[in-house]
Amino acid sequence: MKKKTGFGRLFEIAGERKGLLVVSGVLSAISAVFMLAPYVAVYFILAELLANAADVSRADGALMEGWGWTALAGLVVGMAFLYASLMASHVAAFRILYGLRVRLARHLGNLHLGYLTRTSTGAVKKTLEQNVEKIEKFVAHQIPDMVNVLATVLLMFSVMFYLNGWMCAVCVAAFLIGIGVQASMIIGDGAKKMVAAYHDALENINASAIQYVRGMPAVKLFGQTVHSFRRFHGDLLHYRDFVTAWTDSFQNGYLLFKTILASFLTFILPVGVLLLSRDPDNMALALAVLFFLVMTPGVAMPITKLLHMSSMVKDINEGVVRIDAIFSEPEVAEPAQPRRPTRYDVEFAEVSFSYDLPEASSRTEALSGVSFHAAQGALTALVGPSGSGKSTVANLIPRFWDVSAGAIRVGGVDIREMRTEDLMNVVSFVFQETFLFYDSLYENIRIGKPDATKQQIESAARAAQCHDFIERLPDGYDTKIGEGGVHLSGGEEQRVAVARAILKDAPILVLDEATAFADPENEHKMHLALRELIKDKTVIVIAHRLSTISAADQIVVLEHGRVAEHGRHEALMSGDGLYKRMWETYSNASIWGFRQRHEGIVR
Repeated sequence: MKKKTGFGRLFEIAGERKGLLVVSGVLSAISAVFMLAPYVAVYFILAELLANAADVSRADGALMEGWGWTALAGLVVGMAFLYASLMASHVAAFRILYGLRVRLARHLGNLHLGYLTRTSTGAVKKTLEQNVEKIEKFVAHQIPDMVNVLATVLLMFSVMFYLNGWMCAVCVAAFLIGIGVQASMIIGDGAKKMVAAYHDALENINASAIQYVRGMPAVKLFGQTVHSFRRFHGDLLHYRDFVTAWTDSFQNGYLLFKTILASFLTFILPVGVLLLSRDPDNMALALAVLFFLVMTPGVAMPITKLLHMSSMVKDINEGVVRIDAIFSEPEVAEPAQPRRPTRYDVEFAEVSFSYDLPEASSRTEALSGVSFHAAQGALTALVGPSGSGKSTVANLIPRFWDVSAGAIRVGGVDIREMRTEDLMNVVSFVFQETFLFYDSLYENIRIGKPDATKQQIESAARAAQCHDFIERLPDGYDTKIGEGGVHLSGGEEQRVAVARAILKDAPILVLDEATAFADPENEHKMHLALRELIKDKTVIVIAHRLSTISAADQIVVLEHGRVAEHGRHEALMSGDGLYKRMWETYSNASIWGFRQRHEGIVR
């Protein structure tokens, strides 16, 4: 079945709350009927005045006063029905927005991380916020307005046709010309491309603004400004120039449209005068001409609404296209018949992987034919030069990406045959760059095990050597992190991450130099905590400081995405491979640093 686009797709999204929107549409149509009461009242008041044109004092004042009150009552009732219509459409809109954001967030959570690496954070943020928010305008305002406009136009033209077909035809012609001019500005491939380019410009600004804010320390350190931060400044200039040029392209069409809109009387008056000149004694015709002159400005109002609606719908539709683009991204495939491992050793079997798309001409492999076995209850260290593939190996274990070739097995079970939830439950991570949520420390640790008791959380914090510094904070475990709260040091953040892992107590643990930011005083304590953490677990350590993994059960040395050698420290040092050269370089660097301090060069 072909996927809907344009208005069809917008109404498909709106149809998720069909009942409320039907009620809104009916109420809006009823409102349009009552809002025409003043025009009807004017017609009958004019009829009474014309009938007594020779002596206006003979006109029925009570009748005209009654029509005046009818006009007021119609206006009030119409506004009440319109309010009820908008209430129903707003309730539907907010429910749709809630459901749409939840679905988008859930879908993003089920995508491979590769999608987020090739898509800017600003683009995703804009889609989740601005593009979804604009759907609220369509559902809450555009749909009831559209029904109201259509009902108003149909009723007005029906009354006009009943009164005089010729003047009605002139009015319809002017209406169609106005719609045609408007359509020429917003319909077509050119207009669609301009709207797409507008959204691209906004996404670029969002992405570069986020980068600018995140890089503020470097910007200030080097005395830069928004003008010298080239990407952000360039995106701002591009947006300014693009929007200015786009606005200029509407100039002639918009002026013509506004001229037609303000000139309905210019079209009707000559026809009315011509008809009256042929039958000057026809009072009904004279009344019809007067009524058209009064009613014509009311026709211009719906066309003005259509102008705003059509331009907004085009913009909203482009946002929907970008929302659907996220939904079209394939989620991590879940197995039809999931399996669960009974043991927790990790095996890489001839694994190859590339971050590039398979069809990319410049595709380079991050891993190629990588094979090793990490035994349960043993510590396996990954070492190698920068860019050798250590972090890639770690990221493939929880299936952040799928391998291009080969297989990764946990307890003999291919991870692609495991449910994502089951896989995540058996793997814990402590990365060098720790992410803490803008929440309390208690909640940040509790992420490791949502049903944990307070005692369990505190026990995990004590084991991770962070209980003492948490207790010294203003609100203890309830202290907020980030905006509006406190900011922790790198070592403190890392210990919180270790507490999470201890609390989760997963059988497979991946560590990315978990003591990188710890000071000498706490490094030994963290090693003791990690020693407790890794008991009877499959532990894979990404090592940057070789001294921390010399006692590992197995060391896997990576180079250019391949396994160069593997074994224990002693066996690798007895050879003449990459590991020995790295160790010697590391040892020499340590000795050099000690000598520099000893000689007083580094103080």
